[in-house]
Amino acid sequence: MKKFSITFFAFALLLCMSSIVCAQGGVKQGPQIARDPDLEKDSLHNLEVARHYCKTRKAYVAALQRCEEIIAANPSFSKIDEVLFMAGESSLHLADNKGKQESSLYVIHEGDTKRTLTADQFRDLARDYLSQLVNGHPDSSYRSQAEESLRSLGGVKPKAVSSK
Repeated sequence: MKKFSITFFAFALLLCMSSIVCAQGGVKQGPQIARDPDLEKDSLHNLEVARHYCKTRKAYVAALQRCEEIIAANPSFSKIDEVLFMAGESSLHLADNKGKQESSLYVIHEGDTKRTLTADQFRDLARDYLSQLVNGHPDSSYRSQAEESLRSLGGVKPKAVSSK
């Protein structure tokens, strides 16, 4: 009888534990991302400056540099989809020699050497940024505009598969 009681108690405990685990399976929203408020504020300031450079001044080199600063420093920024879109569009404008800044002002430092990008390299850069937006942020309000721009660039690049 004692053995039956212990077995029954263990079975009841197991049944209760499984119902608790099943109750957690209905989560509809992803995990909340903990964001540093100071970094978020700094990134928002850089985004506002990039918007100004892009829309008002047509200074696409400066806008692209601000966007790249945000992407490097704060990849979990709450408005990273807008940043990726602006970086992609700025790169496209530079590829087409649009705007008030020469595309040669965009310089990449590789060790002791500096180099500028060709129009095709700016298009590849634009495709990278816009593909990151489409692949990583499917619910973004910028997605359809990014897909439209990607049509002329060869379409969306597939997501990079990480190997572990």
